[in-house]
Amino acid sequence: MTSKATIRAMEAAERRRQRDAMKRQRELERHAKEMAKLSALEQARVEVETYENALDVLLSVHKEQVDPMDWLSVAATLPPVPPSRQSHNELRARQRLAITPAGKEAEDAIGQAKQQDERKYQEALQAYAADHAEWEKMSNLARRILARDSNAYIPAIEEISPLSELASIGSSLHFTVHNPRLVEVVVSAHGRQPIPTELKTLTASGKVSVRAMPKSRFVEIYQDYVCGCVLRVARELFALLPIESLLISATAEALDTSTGQSVECPFLSVVISRATLNTLNFDMLDPSDSIMGMTHRGDLKASRKTGDFEFITPLNVADLTQHDLLANADFNTVLATAQRLRADLAAQCSALNPEPAEILATNGDT
Repeated sequence: MTSKATIRAMEAAERRRQRDAMKRQRELERHAKEMAKLSALEQARVEVETYENALDVLLSVHKEQVDPMDWLSVAATLPPVPPSRQSHNELRARQRLAITPAGKEAEDAIGQAKQQDERKYQEALQAYAADHAEWEKMSNLARRILARDSNAYIPAIEEISPLSELASIGSSLHFTVHNPRLVEVVVSAHGRQPIPTELKTLTASGKVSVRAMPKSRFVEIYQDYVCGCVLRVARELFALLPIESLLISATAEALDTSTGQSVECPFLSVVISRATLNTLNFDMLDPSDSIMGMTHRGDLKASRKTGDFEFITPLNVADLTQHDLLANADFNTVLATAQRLRADLAAQCSALNPEPAEILATNGDT
């Protein structure tokens, strides 16, 4: 082969190498674009899934519940065992001294070992004191709950904190204990803040589509969220306390046009009994439909002007039916109600026939 032929062969080989390199580069670039595209699709999918999950958390808050509090087991729990003084470090130091006597250095080592044992003992004493104080507090609280001491209800709620999740998603609560069977709760829903104002979906090409939330859908989510919070409060409190009924009101911030300040205004009030709650299938129910089927005040229809729910005067204990009052009252309340009913009946009989009324009054006194 001549030199020119050799050069041409080398040049051809170099061109083939360059073509191969360029082909490989194009393949790499195409692969990189595919990976970038795949990454973008994955990011879009994750973004929409995150949005849908956050929405699901809002709409499924009523489905979560802790196990009923076993106050009897808490009351029966034995106290912690106090620590005993140990000398492990000192014994190991003396063993080493017996094998390899080292004079004063060994004595110093024994002294340090004794200090270590004492330090561990003091730490164990501190831990025991804290554990014993906690045991004493919870044991006493459990006995009070079992005795239906209504003054123990608020400390129990504060201690167990069964409703901490609601605070994290935009609701705060205020409790009033009326008697051992009836508790009133005000749920502050923080207005419309927890509800997203946009809808996120995946397009056919895998991109994220973002558009404004339709007003009707927003109100529907808001309704179910508020009613779900009310049901969740009921489930948690019935699991925690030996109560029979709850009076729950939901409030939201509204502008007081007379002062220009935001104030909390109620827009929903409902009475929930333990018996009613036990009949509900929380995995299948619609929270709004469930609440509307109970004794309530407020229709959860949004105002066309403000977009907020119409505000109401919430239910109170005086608004409960006579049956509810007797079901939730203590002995003194029941006695006072019976005496008032007897007096009303005597007055009605007196208006019809004075003589039977006197007999009724006399029999009632005896």
